[in-house]
Amino acid sequence: MPRNEPTEVTDGWDGERSPRRRKAVRYGVPVAVAGVAAATIGLVPAFAGGSPDLPKISAQDLIAKVAKSDVQQLSGTVRVTTDLGLPSLPGAGGGAGGFGGAPGGGEKGGDGASAAPQNKLMELASGAHTLRVAVDGPDKQRVSIVDKAAEYSLVHHGNELWAYDSGSNTAVRSTAPDSRSGKEHRAPEGLPKDLKGATPQDLAKQALEAAGDTTSVTVDGTAKVAGRDAYQLLIKPKQTGSTVGSIRVAVDAENGTPLKFTLTPKSGGAAAVDVGYTNVDFAKPAASTFDFTPPKGAKVVDGDKERATAQREHGKDAPSRKELAKDMGGLNVIGKGWTSIATIKGEGPGLPSGKDKGEGAGGDAGKFLDSIGDKVNGSFGSGRFFSTRLVNALVTDNGTVYVGAVDKQTLINAANAAK
Repeated sequence: MPRNEPTEVTDGWDGERSPRRRKAVRYGVPVAVAGVAAATIGLVPAFAGGSPDLPKISAQDLIAKVAKSDVQQLSGTVRVTTDLGLPSLPGAGGGAGGFGGAPGGGEKGGDGASAAPQNKLMELASGAHTLRVAVDGPDKQRVSIVDKAAEYSLVHHGNELWAYDSGSNTAVRSTAPDSRSGKEHRAPEGLPKDLKGATPQDLAKQALEAAGDTTSVTVDGTAKVAGRDAYQLLIKPKQTGSTVGSIRVAVDAENGTPLKFTLTPKSGGAAAVDVGYTNVDFAKPAASTFDFTPPKGAKVVDGDKERATAQREHGKDAPSRKELAKDMGGLNVIGKGWTSIATIKGEGPGLPSGKDKGEGAGGDAGKFLDSIGDKVNGSFGSGRFFSTRLVNALVTDNGTVYVGAVDKQTLINAANAAK
């Protein structure tokens, strides 16, 4: 049996920990967790191989071990499963090669730009996916999303970036700023900075940075993950209004790398987000891993040119972020910790009502909203409540939106307090 009993990180140990440890646990949680769940992500078997007998470690020391971990080289396979309970949207498409759109985001049928990265990455927000990953420092990464009918790859090598979709045999090439110019290489807008975005260590880092005095962090035994010994770090909200039940992170006992990240809703059932390595190797990947040459016959798209064209064609008409914020009345975050709520104040009715529900497009929109939302009332007036297994939203009839990883009553209370 493992010699690790649960040890909780409480508010009282803050004065004794180092600045490095404080950095890992000082931020507020829920918006970060909700963002990870909504934008990005079980393993079979989930924890194969039983519970290894490892030396006892405190939660504080395990967090510090994760913070100190600086693994620069690895390769492996990651299984991503996301079950947020999102409703099916009318007209939503899919299938191999069907994640199209120009690099700027709009549909651009027949131009070969269906390998636009931001469109494909959105598919990770639901269902189960297998990823092959390889990393060799900040300038070399490769992620391949492996589906039954096709494979989609993102390759970053120095200042060169490729996105390739085998389903449509399309490759998009982009150029990142050269490090010699004083700017580090970076991926195009819409991509994770290091192209790893959906790996356990990325999700765990965000969760640990979000932990604070609204959070319980304990070491809850050990596990075998991808054939490696690991400690299990258990993160739970102390606030009752959160929809998050727990976050479990399996941490490599040798080098502190998170190997598995599991977020379970308070409502129970399957994990809402489950991301973990099924195999991992911390040796330096072969240099050829990061080489990419478009296959014979592939449609090659100049991503830089496409982006510049889109900016010229739509730049003048596209509202700026400041203009959007002004139109919406601004975005604010209210509350604290796991029960933080993002609010957006719009102008005019937030939902179709009256004669708009009677016929035409307004009527169709109203029927769709009726099918996925519940009518709610409060001192704020009336509105509609939309729910998933993790992130919920309240849209009032005056156009104000309240959204967060919180339950229905917490959203209503926030709307009542803000009336």
